[in-house]
Formats: sequence, structure tokens, C-alpha cells
Amino acid sequence: MKIILLVEGETEKKALPDFFRRWLKGRIDPLPGILPINTKGCDNHIKECALKASLYLKNPDVIAVFGLLDLYGPKTIPDHCKTPQEKCDYLRQRLENEIASPKFKQHFAIHELEAWLLSDPDIFPADVKRALPGKVVKPEAVNSTEPPAKLLTRLYRERTKRDYKKVAHGVELFARLDPEKAKSKCPALAALLDDMLALAQASRG
Repeated sequence: MKIILLVEGETEKKALPDFFRRWLKGRIDPLPGILPINTKGCDNHIKECALKASLYLKNPDVIAVFGLLDLYGPKTIPDHCKTPQEKCDYLRQRLENEIASPKFKQHFAIHELEAWLLSDPDIFPADVKRALPGKVVKPEAVNSTEPPAKLLTRLYRERTKRDYKKVAHGVELFARLDPEKAKSKCPALAALLDDMLALAQASRG
């Protein structure tokens, strides 16, 4: 029993399977495997999602396929979609309609994967933690003006005199992050985790 996770980058591929399984532990037994597939960018994800998901769903061992995109990335959203929710709804409907399977769900990090990290300032070096702006109390409000990864890049340079390495630091920080704490502050993450649990439970018949 496994879940396929279609992601757009290496940080997601390396950090998220363990992060998600830590949240699922104790909620479903046995734990499903989570196989991450790097679609190598937002544009490729949107272009290839239907084909990849459909192929994986033909495997009887696959109980679900999840797509995950940073909302900050897509450039193909119509101008009439103004709010984060409208943008998510448009892309979700588009991709889920292309695949037309109840076992496929498209989700989003609002506005970027690193928003989930901002849900717990204690995982960061002390100098970075002290410099985090007040708006991180609502991580999904850290938007495209200075999205989360750019915020961390700036703060790491200013406060630690070192570069923020998206993959290396991301994997390390996600290993420290409590999934339940992140879920409580990030509604889009909560929706993803709840869907993941529901589909895993449904696969048990």
C-alpha cells in the first residue's frame, strides 16, 4: 500500500515523506509508504500531472496520488482569480478534472512550502527566530511580496552571514518540525493531511 506524491522540487522529495508519515503514525496502521516523484518544476507538473497520475493509478498497490504545488509558482492562472483560494480552486479543478479519479487530489502550499516551516519559529537558529516578522503567526499570509523562501534567504544572510540552502536546510528543518503544530497554523496543509488520511482509510474497505 503506497501513496504517490507528485512534487515540484528536491526539498519536497527529500523532506515530505517522513514529515507526512510522522503525522499519519498512530492514525492508521500499517502506515502507507509514500513515494515522492520530482516533476522538476511547476510548469512540468501542470503539463505532465495527468499522464503521470493516470499511470500510477493503474498500479493496484497505489491507493492514492497527490499533487503538491507552491501557489507562488504557477503563471497560467487567469487574471480573474485574485485570492489564494480562487487560485487554488482554479488549478485544483483543472488538474483533478484532467485525471477524473477520486484517488487523485491536487493540493497547494500557500504561498510556498517554506511557509510550513514558519509555523514553528523554534526550529530556526536563535538569531533567525528573533528576526522573523510578526506575520509568521499566520504562515500562509507570508505571500508573494516576499515569499517564505526569500524571507529565509534574507534573514539567514543578515543574521547568520550564511546562505539559506533550500534543500539542505529544508530537510533539516522539516525533520525538527512537529506536523501537528504546522497543521494547526496552515489550513492548506491541514486539508492535504486530512485528505491523505481519508484516502488511506478508504483503501481499507
